[in-house]
Amino acid sequence: MLLMMLRRAIENLYETAVKQRARTSTLRLRPLAEYCAAELEARGLLGAEIEAPVPGGGRPKFWDVAWSHGGKYRAAISLKSILKNLSGTVPNRIDDMVGEVANAQMYSPEIVLGYLMVFDISKDRYSSRHGMTWCELLKGRLAQLSGRSAPSWGFGTLEAYAVLEVDFSAGPRIITPESVVGEMFDRLVSEVKARNPSVG
Repeated sequence: MLLMMLRRAIENLYETAVKQRARTSTLRLRPLAEYCAAELEARGLLGAEIEAPVPGGGRPKFWDVAWSHGGKYRAAISLKSILKNLSGTVPNRIDDMVGEVANAQMYSPEIVLGYLMVFDISKDRYSSRHGMTWCELLKGRLAQLSGRSAPSWGFGTLEAYAVLEVDFSAGPRIITPESVVGEMFDRLVSEVKARNPSVG
């Protein structure tokens, strides 16, 4: 069921962003957010919200998926798609992530945060400046900025991420195994339960 939800979410993104060319539509990632909520529920975190206003040190920010317990948000997931203009989009996504994550952590240092990025591998190119492809660069930077865990709770880093590689050159084809995305949810939920012993 969860795999079917993921496939439908990617099909919806392809239909909206590629075929209809509505790349900035606020609804293009909603099915993916619903999939994320279902993944959290399957691991015992019930009632995740879509488009939740998570408080921050600077200002509240809407996160695509968030889970609360005891009246406070304990986990949140941000969804991003990288479908074109890689040389500009990849660095911007990394910068945005650090700021978004640090803002939430300034208000709640113990919050567990994840990033799920959909990357159209058919648009990937080699960057001579970095000596690797843009997808490799993205994964490398995210790896450096992830793995946050007690007692080393550095601001601007996150607990887990996944880059979901797709090939939109001839349709909505998923390249990355679902198990890679599942590992992100396993890590997020494990951290939530470790920091909130009352969560079963």
